[in-house]
Amino acid sequence: TIYFKRAPLSLPRSEMSWRTFKFFESEEAKDPDTEQPFDKLRDVPVTCCSCGRGQVVLGDTVGQVHLMLGHGDFMTFPAYELRVLLVQQLKQRNVFVTVGDDEDLVPIVRVWNAEKVDKMGYPTLASSNKAVIPSSRPQSTVMAFVVHENLNMIAVGFKDGTVVLYRGSILRDHKLHPRIIHSEPAPTVYTGDPVYVTGLGFRQLKQITVLMVSTNKGVYSYLLADNIRKIELDQIGCEHNCSAMTDHSQDHKFVIGRNEAVYFYTPEGRAQCLIFEGEKFLLRWFRGYLITVTIGGRLGATRTPGGQLGSARESMTLSIYDIQNQFVAYQTTFPCRVVDVVSEWGSIYALLKDGRLMKFDEVDTKTKLETLFKKNLYPIAINLAKSQSYSDGLIDIFTQYGDHLYTKGDYDGAIEQYIMTIGKLEPSYVIRKFLDSQRIHNLTDYLKALHEKGVASADHTTLLLNCYTKLKDIAQLDKFVSEDQTQLTFDKETAIKVCRQANYNTHALALAKKYHQHDWYIRIQLEDLKDHKSALDYISKLPFAEARLSLLKYGKVLMNEVPDEATRLLNTLCTGWPSHTSLPPTVTVSEDPTLQCASPDEFIGVFVSDKTYLMQFLEYQIQSHPTLPDMVYNTLLELYLSESEGCTPEERKLKELKTMKLLRRAEAKYNLDHALVLAQIHDFKAGILYLYEKAGLFQQILLYHMEHKAYDQVMDTCRKHSQRDPNLWVQALSYFSNQPGCKDNVVEVLKQIEALHLMPPLMVVQTLADSEHITLNDIKPYIVRYIQQENEQIAKDEQQIRQYSEDTAKTKAHIKELQTSARVFQVMKCSLCKRGLSLPAVHFLCHHSFHHNCLDDDFDKECPLCARDNRKILDFIQRQEQAPDLDEQFHAQLQRSSDGFGVVAEYFGRGVFNKASSSVEASVGSDPRPSRRSRAK
Repeated sequence: TIYFKRAPLSLPRSEMSWRTFKFFESEEAKDPDTEQPFDKLRDVPVTCCSCGRGQVVLGDTVGQVHLMLGHGDFMTFPAYELRVLLVQQLKQRNVFVTVGDDEDLVPIVRVWNAEKVDKMGYPTLASSNKAVIPSSRPQSTVMAFVVHENLNMIAVGFKDGTVVLYRGSILRDHKLHPRIIHSEPAPTVYTGDPVYVTGLGFRQLKQITVLMVSTNKGVYSYLLADNIRKIELDQIGCEHNCSAMTDHSQDHKFVIGRNEAVYFYTPEGRAQCLIFEGEKFLLRWFRGYLITVTIGGRLGATRTPGGQLGSARESMTLSIYDIQNQFVAYQTTFPCRVVDVVSEWGSIYALLKDGRLMKFDEVDTKTKLETLFKKNLYPIAINLAKSQSYSDGLIDIFTQYGDHLYTKGDYDGAIEQYIMTIGKLEPSYVIRKFLDSQRIHNLTDYLKALHEKGVASADHTTLLLNCYTKLKDIAQLDKFVSEDQTQLTFDKETAIKVCRQANYNTHALALAKKYHQHDWYIRIQLEDLKDHKSALDYISKLPFAEARLSLLKYGKVLMNEVPDEATRLLNTLCTGWPSHTSLPPTVTVSEDPTLQCASPDEFIGVFVSDKTYLMQFLEYQIQSHPTLPDMVYNTLLELYLSESEGCTPEERKLKELKTMKLLRRAEAKYNLDHALVLAQIHDFKAGILYLYEKAGLFQQILLYHMEHKAYDQVMDTCRKHSQRDPNLWVQALSYFSNQPGCKDNVVEVLKQIEALHLMPPLMVVQTLADSEHITLNDIKPYIVRYIQQENEQIAKDEQQIRQYSEDTAKTKAHIKELQTSARVFQVMKCSLCKRGLSLPAVHFLCHHSFHHNCLDDDFDKECPLCARDNRKILDFIQRQEQAPDLDEQFHAQLQRSSDGFGVVAEYFGRGVFNKASSSVEASVGSDPRPSRRSRAK
């Protein structure tokens, strides 16, 4: 069960307070074919009208239905034998329903389907049902009816106050199911005038269909659920044709018209009430407009209890009210009775009793607005533009209204209108008008609105805060700073700047902290408030990325004022800062994935004024993360070396040990060249020698000892590094040859040169020839040994030459024998199977013989035992002939080899220098194996 509480009665609005305009143009409707006044209804006794789906349906007193179609088409067909009482055209389908009488005077409801026509082109009759009251009560005249748009319900109201609801498909069912849902007691001498139904209407309330009922005594709503629920909305009613259903603009309310006012109803109760004077004859609704027809203007005659007009004066006034914008859009008076008012094809039509059809066309919105502008009726123009969705011109209306109020001196009202233009109108247009100091309050309101709507620029924020500061409105500044401004959009940085420039440092600091303007917060603390520890504490609570940037920017200032705290914070930043923010490219992650680390080399410049703290910082970083960039080690090494200057020998020795420890660290990534330059600048001997050795600069180590005349270190260097650089002995020989008292060193050096074959004796003699300290007698043993070795080598070479000559002679004799003498084969066994040789047999000139069956097809012309050696020789000769870059290979190999003579000898033997010998070798080598064979059959 659903219960509703009756809505309270709204305060009525008088029609006298509404302005009247001519927003409709009236003329007599014309026939499109003849362009003459439309006269096809002049002699038609019309009783009822309805419209929709591009047509107007009319019923008359002789039972005919007339259809006015578009383009001036007109159609008439018989629907009843006597008369047509009521008609309704549905909006969603081209179907209309009529109520009329045949000869038995029993009302009949007929449904006409205009979507299907018969042979004559008339709408087909879909169904026909008698409208009778299903009770013992006498039959009554139908006063009103309504059809639901889904075509499954019809409500019929009778003159005796009864309302019958018919259910069923009205397009198919010829027998609907009636049910009385509203009835009134029969009138008596005590009850007074009879009660009759004056209007009906369907509407939806969520999922429930509601039937609105009006009688001459009351207004009701029926909730047509499983259990029909009746709600009495009012105890006053209206006359026939004085009720209507509004559209979505008024939330589908039910409206009735009485002599004193017009009342609106929802299914729950009465809504607004509008005082429109005059006896109502007709009520209609059209696109948000309420159309009323009053009898005789505002005075008029009275009605009889049956609802009939009782005065001889039949002049009537047609009024069109804009309910939403509260003005009279049009009003006119006719000298005769208005039969009905319909709206179709975008126009309103009034059918008069004399047969004329008056047409009313609404003027366009632009024309309406121009009329209102001329009369300075800007509030009405604004409401009209909103209701017409005229968004393009709405801003112009607000602007003109604001200009109008500004001209009149109503600055408060003007600024309210200008605020409505925010987002469309250029703010400078308004700001220039209110720059006068006397209107600074209005300017402040406008600027606040700009910020509230999120369209304020940095200049607007500056101007607003300047207004606050000029007004010395500390309360507004406090409110601006302390209140939740998440709904406002403004330039935070500009706001902070303005407060800071006006010496409102506390407000600027609060804004910076609230909106996470970290840079401004730190700057204010350092530059304005001089509170360095608070700034440092604020940085320690920032996310990693912001803390890193802040220390890079303000680290020098903090190191000058609070060096101990700043150094500790930098150590934390570079070794492990708990944060989960994104990392910049120069940042590394520590072993703990929840900690982030900055690169220490970024902060070396922060310690420019204090080397002691820089040394502490770098030492701490190296202990925490040994694998740091080379700049960290280079800087620390420079600090160590520069610190050792001006110290006592003991302190210098300790600092040099500390430096060497740093240089010898396996994970130290200092730049070797840079470190060497530093060691040379500070004359750090141990470091220089270590770095030379680490860089493989053994010649430099030797030169260093030579410069310092350290003979023993020179010899030690040669012994230690000669395996990697044997030429150290050559350089040592040249050095010792010019040094006095170094004969023993020269003898040892010559032994090493001789053992390693570093120099020929002639070059040794030339090197020592200019020495003033070394005599020929000192090197005599070396020369004697060399001459003996050369004699022994000559003897070996002569013996090898003789051997090669003998081998060559034998080879030539063998070749000549093969070419001139016959070969006798006396081999008795096969060289492969070692069995006795039998025919057929194959003999080769190499003295190998085989059974014919023991040879493969591949070796029928070549000895299988000698083929491998012969092929090697042939391949070697072929490679020599096919090598086009033999000269380049020779020169390259000669430059790389330490034994140049051996390379020359090798290529000489390969025929690089003698083409004739190469061709001879080719001719001899072209057939290195005997290919002849003899077969014994």
